[in-house]
Amino acid sequence: MGLDPAQAAVQRGLRNPELMAAALALFEGRLHDAEPVLKAHLKRDPFDVAAIRMLAELAARIERYRDAEALLRRALDLAPDFLAARSNLATVLHRQGRSGEAIDELDKLQQADPGNLTNANLKAAALGRVGEFDEALELYEQVLQSFGKQPKIWMSYGHMLKTVGRQADAVAAYRKALDLNPALGEVWWSLANLKTLQFADDDLSAMQAAIDRSDISAEDRFHLHFALGKAHEDRRQAETAFSHYDRGNALRKALLDYDADQTRAAVDHARSLYTPDFFATRAGHGAHVPDPIFIVGMPRAGSTLIEQILSSHSLIEGTMELPDIPKLYAKVRSKGGIASLSAAEVRELGEQYLRDTQVQRKSDKPFYIDKLPNNWLHVGFIRLILPQARIIDARRHPMDCCFSNFKQHFARGQAFSYSLSDMGRYYADYVDLMDHFDTVLPGHVHRVFHERVIEDLETEIRAMLAYLGLPFEQACLDFHANDRAVRTASSEQVRRPINRDGVGQWRAMEPWLQPLVEALGPALTQYPARP
Repeated sequence: MGLDPAQAAVQRGLRNPELMAAALALFEGRLHDAEPVLKAHLKRDPFDVAAIRMLAELAARIERYRDAEALLRRALDLAPDFLAARSNLATVLHRQGRSGEAIDELDKLQQADPGNLTNANLKAAALGRVGEFDEALELYEQVLQSFGKQPKIWMSYGHMLKTVGRQADAVAAYRKALDLNPALGEVWWSLANLKTLQFADDDLSAMQAAIDRSDISAEDRFHLHFALGKAHEDRRQAETAFSHYDRGNALRKALLDYDADQTRAAVDHARSLYTPDFFATRAGHGAHVPDPIFIVGMPRAGSTLIEQILSSHSLIEGTMELPDIPKLYAKVRSKGGIASLSAAEVRELGEQYLRDTQVQRKSDKPFYIDKLPNNWLHVGFIRLILPQARIIDARRHPMDCCFSNFKQHFARGQAFSYSLSDMGRYYADYVDLMDHFDTVLPGHVHRVFHERVIEDLETEIRAMLAYLGLPFEQACLDFHANDRAVRTASSEQVRRPINRDGVGQWRAMEPWLQPLVEALGPALTQYPARP
């Protein structure tokens, strides 16, 4: 029996020096070296599914997930039994927030390759993404019974334990992963990302030994820089901490494709499109359902705290950062744009959002939260398709907020956050667009300043609930007692009472933050007023 197309392509690749060099470049994070080699090869042999898969991996590394998905579907059209490509497709779907679709692909893989621990690990992560935490934890525990010496499985298990609030168990799982591989940078960063954990001297020595190695991957290296930055910041060693943060950001930025001018162009487009006349001529359009509550703004601006407070109310369910609005917006832009939509199409988009997010609703509470912060770019679109939805803008002092982003490595997205100047421009663009909607849709967006929440929690809670048309409940003040799963970097912070720990942390590193100050401009000098 001959080899199938996928096996044959892999065998050819093993004998092809160009593809071997491209594979090495991918492993070492030299994406700019790998890309031209792969494209040139595919121009000569467009049916080489192994090369197509490698190019898809490259696209996924720089978060061009739709490109990666298209390439992987092309590979599977050519070789339906190419299991590695199907596994990659499931990963790409999961990273786009389409975890239900990823689970469907993983179920197919489980039938063909039931013992594959990578696919089982991914399925557990996808189950967690759709809120099936008990099933996800059970699957991790089953996998670890057979593959207990796999550090990345212990790491993923730790992520899930952290999400459901089992911090001590999460730390133990992360430590187990490090026992197996002390140079696994993402685990060190995962410990740092708990925010409430401080590294011991032995930890610092182990991280430094790992980063001094020449054989670790680019991803391990930048994760270690972020973790070391946190360790030195906790020790009040500002210059060393900033040096690590700066290096980690530079390494991460080199792997991403972000253009601040494109964000500015998107803001300009929204300002020109969403006018009073635009909404007046579309009165009555959309799905008139009040269920969704959107929390928008910058990452690290207090949105998780607001979600935790509101989801402690008996009528509001917290979900996660849902990818559905950007997905629907991209679909519309690819088919002619917002302005060309008919009333029926606008209503269908609102109804599709409600259908697609139903998987995240695990209770019978009438309202639910979508806290994807980047939805600030889509406030006009949300108002169009879901005119009764409520929108809360979570805002924090620009220096506190942007510095918190700069020292944060995000698992995915937020490509603007790895450069001080990019971040300052992004914050200023966000403020500019939200000011526009304050004028065009007065009172439609409720703004919550993080500093005011810290100073007078009850007043701010009452104001939010009044905006939502809901009665005050004491449980919202006792938000830290809420044992719901939290899937963001602030998960451990919002399980504590209100505090001022994050206020003014940037001041210790002010000497190195001038590019941020300059990029922010009036958004900084006039905060909290409108520039």
